[in-house]
Amino acid sequence: MRIGIVAAEPSGDALAAGLMRALREELPTVRFEGVSGPRMLEAGIDSWESMDSLSVMGLFEVLRHLPRLLRLRRGLLRRWEDTPPALFIGVDAPDFNLAVETHLRERGVPTVHYVSPTVWAWRTGRVRKIRRAADLLLTILPFEKDFLAGYGVAAHYVGHPLAGQMTLSPDRAAARRELDLVADAPTLALLPGSRHGEVSRLAGPFIEAAQSLRASIPDLQVVTPLVRDATREQFEAQCLARAPSLPVRVVTGQSHAALAAADVVLVASGTATLEALLSHRPMVVGYRVNAATYAVVRALRLIKTRHVALSNLLSEEPMAEELIQDDCVPEKLAPALLSLFRDPARRDAIAARYHAVHERLRMDSNREAARAVRELLREHGVA
Repeated sequence: MRIGIVAAEPSGDALAAGLMRALREELPTVRFEGVSGPRMLEAGIDSWESMDSLSVMGLFEVLRHLPRLLRLRRGLLRRWEDTPPALFIGVDAPDFNLAVETHLRERGVPTVHYVSPTVWAWRTGRVRKIRRAADLLLTILPFEKDFLAGYGVAAHYVGHPLAGQMTLSPDRAAARRELDLVADAPTLALLPGSRHGEVSRLAGPFIEAAQSLRASIPDLQVVTPLVRDATREQFEAQCLARAPSLPVRVVTGQSHAALAAADVVLVASGTATLEALLSHRPMVVGYRVNAATYAVVRALRLIKTRHVALSNLLSEEPMAEELIQDDCVPEKLAPALLSLFRDPARRDAIAARYHAVHERLRMDSNREAARAVRELLREHGVA
């Protein structure tokens, strides 16, 4: 049995790899093919293209890359039209994957979309595209299934795999030993995003905020985990240019250890805010997008929620300050961070709230997703 699968960024790569392994336990002869990241490669996919080819964010950034993205999509569809897979799974990346799903579903291929687009937050009209594209939507946030059911979308809540993978008792001391950090020094984790564009926009204000914070906390140490060597080099160049004396421990692929080691986190909006919540660490959320993209989003009032950070959407009371676009500047980031460092009682209260959320989210997500996919295959007489 062949299953087509496409992921476009590190979080999707991790979700896809976990699902692939769980499906292989139920269907030992299954083969996977499509667009992948390094974790999917380790899980045994026949990779036709690197997910880096799809990792583009923002309305205007997408427009610049649109001809290449359309060529890539046409190439995938030609291959799957010639030899249709038993099933297609699009992991996140809705602007790319929903079109692939719609095309294949119209030709009789069962389709799954894994991770709901944030239709509950903005661009609600996309629900109609989801309904046409996917036989089944796998949701990772608890409130999404009921929202989607109201629009006639078949959805199955599987929980977020990170909640099951990350310990309920993060060990700060062990993490600092692992990262060769001073055991008792105040520690800030900087997470400026996983994509080149995010790091290019956020590294500067994040680094300068940390430098400003160090004026008030002289023994501050900083740890920054990056997903790829390329973004690590990009971040290190910014450190050298903006704050050469700032003690920053830069690592690759150790975000969970960096978060566990931290007292406070400065993090880009996205999946990393969930990681910080699951590490039970207080955070300040900063984010910037292309100025033209932001202007369009504001003008059309596309954002439907008060908060953008997953950590705030999941906690009953928002606990993380969000400094977005023009507010994402060192002059505002540094005081927000300093208030957390100076208030241990508040940090403890936030940690307790995040621990409770973590417990609610824990499920065997990979296995639950695999069961839902297997049931869809049975419904279509495939397995």
